[in-house]
Amino acid sequence: MKKLMLLVFVATLFSCGASKTIKSKEKTIKGNWVLNTITYSKTGDYNVTMFDDTTKECLEGSEWKFVPNNNSGVYAITGANCISGEREFIFVIQEIDEISGYYDFLLKPKNNESNIGFRVDLSELTASTMRWQQNLTVNGTPFIINMDFIKQ
Repeated sequence: MKKLMLLVFVATLFSCGASKTIKSKEKTIKGNWVLNTITYSKTGDYNVTMFDDTTKECLEGSEWKFVPNNNSGVYAITGANCISGEREFIFVIQEIDEISGYYDFLLKPKNNESNIGFRVDLSELTASTMRWQQNLTVNGTPFIINMDFIKQ
């Protein structure tokens, strides 16, 4: 009877963990990336502050490191006319729709007094590229920010 109870406990414990698909995504995301380009779904000049931190121009070329075993990371901004330095964050990947390939990606800056996090869609992830999409509404119409990363 004790063995049966232990088996039920272990099975319950493992069933509460992340899916194999999410674990696979976390393994792929591990490492160093460069945020290569940021594009918008509509043409025009926009004054966008990304992640409540900096401009599109300052984030392009930033270097990112993801450490999935503790869901943490850091990105470094080094561009001219930007507030340079490293910013630590916590991230969580949550499965939304395995068929479409989109995953909910929550990015929360550490040392953030307002305790604000940012949700983006992890819309593409390969061994060498990653794309985040942030879906917004601007003047009542859908607006998408695409962030394309390249693995180093």
